Order: sequence, then C-alpha cells, then structure tokens
Amino acid sequence: MPGVGHRARFAEEARVPRPDLALLCLLVAAETDAGLDEGGIDAVQIELDELAGQLPYAPGGPRAWARAAAELLGERCGFHGTPGDYRRLESSQLHEVLRRRRGLPIMLSVLWMEVARRAGAPVYGVALPGHFVVGFGPPPVGPATARPAVPAAGESVLVDPFDGGRLLSPADAELLVAEATGGEPLSPAMLVPADPLDIVLRILNNIRAWAGPRPERSDIQLAAVELALLLPSHPARLRHERAQLLVARGDFVAGAAELEEYASVIAAMEPQAADTLRRQARAARARLN
Repeated sequence: MPGVGHRARFAEEARVPRPDLALLCLLVAAETDAGLDEGGIDAVQIELDELAGQLPYAPGGPRAWARAAAELLGERCGFHGTPGDYRRLESSQLHEVLRRRRGLPIMLSVLWMEVARRAGAPVYGVALPGHFVVGFGPPPVGPATARPAVPAAGESVLVDPFDGGRLLSPADAELLVAEATGGEPLSPAMLVPADPLDIVLRILNNIRAWAGPRPERSDIQLAAVELALLLPSHPARLRHERAQLLVARGDFVAGAAELEEYASVIAAMEPQAADTLRRQARAARARLN
C-alpha cells in the first residue's frame, strides 16, 4: 500500500486555504488501491478537465447548468448509482467511479462538482442526511425562508447524481431526508454548502464502514482512520479506533501507546473510561510475552 509520500501530500493539501477536493479524493484512493500511482492521479485530473470541456460555456442560470451537466454526465456518459454500489470499495474511489461510471452518492457528487467547477458553473455539494446531492446556483445563506414549490429561474437548484442528475424539487429533497432519517423534516441547515474537508471525512467514514465488517481488510480501515487523523479537524474517538486496529493487527506496542495517549486526552472528562483504556494498554503489552 502506498506510504508516507501520499499521506504527507494529503496532510499538506488538507491545510491549504482552498484544498483541491479531487486531489484529496485521489490521495485517499491511492491509500486504498496500490495500483493508483502518480501517473494515474494525473490521468484522472486530465479526464475531469476533458469532461468539463464538453459542457457548454455559460449555458444560462442554475437550471440550465444542471440540465447541461445531467445531459453530459448522466445521459451521455451514464454516471449513476445502484444499490449494489454500496457493497463495493470501488464506489468510494474517485478513479474507479470515473472508470466504472458507478459510485456512492457522495463520490458521484464529487465528480459532478469537479467537472462543473472546471467548466465555470456555480456548484457546491449538499450533505443531506444519508444522501449527498449537488447544488447549482447561489448557495442558500441567512435565516430560513419559505421556499417556492418551483425554483425561480435564477434560484439555486438541487440535482441527484446517484439518479443520473435528476432535478430535485423541494418536495423531492424533503422525501430524501425523511427516508434517511425516519421522518425528520428538511431544514435550511441541511442545504448549506458542504466544506471540502467535511466531504473528505464523510468519504473516509464510508470506507471505514465498508471495511469494518471485513476483518481481512483491516488494512483499509486503518488507512482510512489514519488519513482522517491527518485532517485539521476530526473526531477524537478515531484515535481509539486506530489503537484497536493496531492491536488487532498484532502491533501491540504501537496500539498500547495509542491507547495510553487517548486515555490522557479523555481523562479529565471521563476518568473511568481512561482507566479502562490504560488496562487495555497493559493487556496489549502483555501479549508480547
């Protein structure tokens, strides 16, 4: 599996003011697919540029951009998703999504965003609960307001790349949220543009979720955890997950050290949990004997 070079580049890119989302996704893919090298990363960036060149120049307002992207990516190129894509690691790897024309909602959305952005479209990602989509036009800002049943010509619109770029009405978006949450209403906070680093963390969480039930792919889960820990902001509990994975993979010394470090982080707020972690660290070191 690729090592320090890709990770150092990932950590550096994650800290620039405007990180390259496509590059970050490709560096994630390089950590989970040993066959993706620098040449492959460059080739994907070139192909994204070529797809962008096939979009019409300034076709009009948000709805026109959305239709143009759907015609190119959804209809002509055939990008979409199926339920079976949730069971494949390739569905979270940008280079494989580009090759297979299949992927998870978030990865197809990244592809749409990157192609449309290169073509000059006003585009952003929307992290609806359980289903990522893409917005075209000015992103919503400010307090909640009543949204019309049909968006006005210059108003932002949502599309679902997983469904080939289907234009979503407000009722469609509400239904997606309700299905994912068991009935929670769509709120304005759900429609704000997703931060690129939050998108990357969500992708890494999907990879962790894929690898978790597959002990034979603990290498993939560990890679996803360690990349997430390189992001400027990440859940502290990932350190516990990393420690558990290290111990499970037989690296008892590193796992014990990580358990002890995480115990020191939570000791002030959760002293009993910290004591448990320290006992786990001692047990891990005892396995060396």
